Amino acid sequence: MTLELINGKLEVKAVRDGDHGTIFMWLLRQCLRHRPDLDLHPEQGLMVEAHRQGRARPYGALAPRRHFAGQGEWAPTSGVLMTVDMTSYDDDHASACPYAAAGIPLRLLIDRRSGTFAVRSEPDSVRYRHQRLYDFGEAVALPHPVSITLNTEELKNYTG
Repeated sequence: MTLELINGKLEVKAVRDGDHGTIFMWLLRQCLRHRPDLDLHPEQGLMVEAHRQGRARPYGALAPRRHFAGQGEWAPTSGVLMTVDMTSYDDDHASACPYAAAGIPLRLLIDRRSGTFAVRSEPDSVRYRHQRLYDFGEAVALPHPVSITLNTEELKNYTG
């Protein structure tokens, strides 16, 4: 367990294990294979007005190559195509809103416990208006502007 200061409160977070890192590396390879013009940046700080004093750090931020070059720890969200988090779906309802409000087109949530992906799209000023759920093993279609399909069969080994 680790401790993190969130909204002025000390919160306990589970330490990421090897399966967590393996899933992220799988996603990184998929993105590079299908869209070599994009980079998946791990834990890039983003400036989002509606969250944690205007700051958020998704597990991954997908953007055009070299998009974050020259940026500091906290970068503007313009140009970010998708955020990625690996979390419990039940715990994520509040944290998706700032990315939608910031205009980030897609949000990918990977839930290892249930073995599912949630692809959220069509952001408005409050939330993502569309969500599609996929099970590990299904082909996951990431809509425009990412426009790739992820083959998730191997991820069935990393649930729970």
